[in-house]
Amino acid sequence: MVDVSAKDVTVRTASASGRVLLSPEAVAALREGNVPKGDALAVARIAGIQGAKRTPDLIPLCHPLGIHGVNVDLAVADDGVDITATVKTADRTGVEMEALTSVSVAALTLIDMIKAVDKAAVVTDVRIDAKEGGKSGPWRRPADGRVSSDSRDGGRA
Repeated sequence: MVDVSAKDVTVRTASASGRVLLSPEAVAALREGNVPKGDALAVARIAGIQGAKRTPDLIPLCHPLGIHGVNVDLAVADDGVDITATVKTADRTGVEMEALTSVSVAALTLIDMIKAVDKAAVVTDVRIDAKEGGKSGPWRRPADGRVSSDSRDGGRA
């Protein structure tokens, strides 16, 4: 693990997003509330929050942090579900991994909830969209979604 003890404690946030591509039947089931396992969106939202909190248990060299807030949003679109997660802490290292884990766990939970309707669901486009805090300051993904090699953050700030 990287030693972060010399870093300042600052408020840090990170936002991530991802998608679950679904069949028209699965989208209809979500919109109509007819998913056999129950409220798939609510369960996925709670799973995303749990995922953020359990990140150091899943990612071997990830620092355990005091998570001060997690917001997980799921929006049903015509071709699937868009997932966004924002994680906040006041600590010595960032919460990018927590935001990514939140989105990933929410997406996997959604697939588990909907698999009886759509066995071909696909998780795609999981990525960091923004981060703030720490000495590297704010970062936002460019509008075109591409990241040049000189704008990548090489570590957890």
